[in-house]
Amino acid sequence: MPDPEVPVLSVLDLGVVREVKLGDGTVEIVITPTYTGCPAMDMIATNIKMALLENGYHNIKISTILAPAWTTDWMTAEGKEKLKAYGIAPPYRDKNGEATIVACPQCGSAHTTLLSQFGSTACKALYQCLDCREPFDYFKCH
Repeated sequence: MPDPEVPVLSVLDLGVVREVKLGDGTVEIVITPTYTGCPAMDMIATNIKMALLENGYHNIKISTILAPAWTTDWMTAEGKEKLKAYGIAPPYRDKNGEATIVACPQCGSAHTTLLSQFGSTACKALYQCLDCREPFDYFKCH
């Protein structure tokens, strides 16, 4: 099921689905928002419930937990590659845990500059490549 804000990613790619519990005819899906107050969480919960109903589950519980807080470390490697192919620079941390170089998802250049800490959504920042001159979103590390 795609993420409403970044449709190239599934909620599994994002690491938003933390746990699936089956028992006594009930299915419980535990989700964690990418940040507190994320406006997409209601839609994600509804989409999960709809998918489960379509697959024959009727006793469904969607639980949202805030702790531990979601981190981009929970994103799958495949999800990060999907972001890059979609034109969004994936989150990157160096060996010290810092996001120091943001490579352009278009041409791969590390010669980029931050234009704004705020991109098209709260979880992204706006960068520009100084080589190919293309602007692009960067999925910020959390």
